[in-house]
Amino acid sequence: MRTIVVTGGATGIGRATAERFRADGDEVYITGRRADVLAKTAADLGAHPVVCDATDPEQLERLLGELPKQVDVLVNNAGGNTDFGRPDGDLAQLKANWLANLDANLVSAVLTTTALAPRLTTAVIHLGSIAGARGGGGSYGAAKAALAVWSGDLAAELGPRGITSNVVAPGFTAETEFFQGRLTDQRRQTLLEQTLTKREGQAADIADTIHFLASPAARHLTAQVLHVNGGAYRTR
Repeated sequence: MRTIVVTGGATGIGRATAERFRADGDEVYITGRRADVLAKTAADLGAHPVVCDATDPEQLERLLGELPKQVDVLVNNAGGNTDFGRPDGDLAQLKANWLANLDANLVSAVLTTTALAPRLTTAVIHLGSIAGARGGGGSYGAAKAALAVWSGDLAAELGPRGITSNVVAPGFTAETEFFQGRLTDQRRQTLLEQTLTKREGQAADIADTIHFLASPAARHLTAQVLHVNGGAYRTR
């Protein structure tokens, strides 16, 4: 039995990931900011809930006291697009929006991983995005691109200890809170048509890829970005 920590583990991809590891009988800790949502998911899955904002150093210090001395796998899932608005000529607001996305999607992973690094044994998996490679996501895509670059640095740092660091970059994935209720039917159809598989991604698709990266089968796979998007973005 391994110990798994999933940040932002109460809903969407985070919940699906926690559920996938629990199916193996692993001990899973899920973190997030909403105590009530965390508690319900933890009760449903048999996981351990810990309220923690991954961008807050003080809360991360407290998190350490709630976790075991050994953490086998860390999944940096917390994040999402904090900037759906486009301020018109307001530079102060523009700066705030960019910093918010960097905090949510890059700094959160850096702080959490650094806090847990001495306890890690096996793998760190970060949630990226198709926007981090294809562009079009503004400050969100830029933050995810930075996450991928930093993951490579982390892989070099942790590699001598036998710990891998990789990014899983989803495309359009149903059953998440990403669009915050703003996804129109027309936009949904456009995203579906961009795939080669002609189906929406599911949270379980991403969770299965994360599970693979944490397995012995992926022990020589590190510093990579795995795109899970049905062919909407192609790599070579």
